[in-house]
This record gives sequence, structure tokens and C-alpha cells, in this order.
Amino acid sequence: MEGSSVHTSPPEGESRVGWSGMEETASFRSAPTPSQTVGPFFGFALPFPDDQCAVDADTPGAVRIEGQLLDGAGTPVPDGLLEAWQGDQFARSGTDPEGMFHFLVRKPEAGPDGQAPHLNVTVFARGLLRHLTTRLYFPDEGGANGTDPVLGIVDADRRGTLVARDDGGVLHWDIHLQGEEETVFFAV
Repeated sequence: MEGSSVHTSPPEGESRVGWSGMEETASFRSAPTPSQTVGPFFGFALPFPDDQCAVDADTPGAVRIEGQLLDGAGTPVPDGLLEAWQGDQFARSGTDPEGMFHFLVRKPEAGPDGQAPHLNVTVFARGLLRHLTTRLYFPDEGGANGTDPVLGIVDADRRGTLVARDDGGVLHWDIHLQGEEETVFFAV
């Protein structure tokens, strides 16, 4: 029927692309949603200057946390973005060409329901269609970490991926997106 908008399937054995017997219209194409695109697309506007500092360096209890964001092959991710927060604190850090990030935060108090002091961390990076959520626990909280209900549901051999290590007064914590040392991420 001339002028019809009915679309038929291509003949058997033919693909839709390049089949001249079919008129392709905009109804077959749609723009990807933001979660279907792959970055980097935030580096030009985020983070803001000093975004990595939730507190001033002279704040009592201030601690520097630094680490690397690594892909499944152990290669640094140079264009990632991490956010760390807990209570009234929020910090955001982009990764540098070596995948390094850092935060300056105040160690939070223990949380409700027996939760050990921790920071919630969100990871945005190339290749991720959705952000990843994880937690960072403090190495000097062995007792509290041992009874934390969230750490308790993580396999014992993987809990170490969530605990920073003290490196001369600076806490070091690497995030592995995949692989044998993959950091534990949570579905939230």
C-alpha cells in the first residue's frame, strides 16, 4: 500500500541493515539513555577545586585516604570519579593519569545497628553503565569491623578489599573494578 507506515521483516536470510525492500524510519532508532553511554563525560565539569576535602587538614581526626582505581587487568583508570560520604561529610575526587585519587575526611563515628566506622564510596568510570557502590573501613577498628553486619555478609577472604591499610599515617586503599582482587561492590 503506497504511503503506508507498515514495516515488514526482511526476507529470510537478509538482515535489516542494507535491505532495500524496507524503509527504515526513526521509530527503529532511539537515542541511548545516559546510563547506556560510556564515559568519560564528567571530567570537564567535575570535580570542583578542593572537592576531595570534606574537612580542613587541621580538623581533629582528619585523615588522608589515597589509592588507585584499577581495571580488571590492573591498569590504572585515568578518568574515573569517586565520591565518598558519611553523615555530614562529602568528598569527590577525580583520578589522575596513574588512576590515583585522594580524600581528606574525618573518621566517622560508628553507625547504627553495630556498624563499624566506614565511608560509603561511589565509583564512576569508563566502561561502567551504572555507578558502583562500595564501602571503605578503617584498619584501626579491628573489633568493630569484626562485628559489622555488612562486613559479616561478605566472604571472609574478600573482606580485605574493603579495609584500607595504614601507610605511615595515610590510609591507602586501591579499588579494583574486576579480576582476582576485585573490590566488593554492593547492589543498592
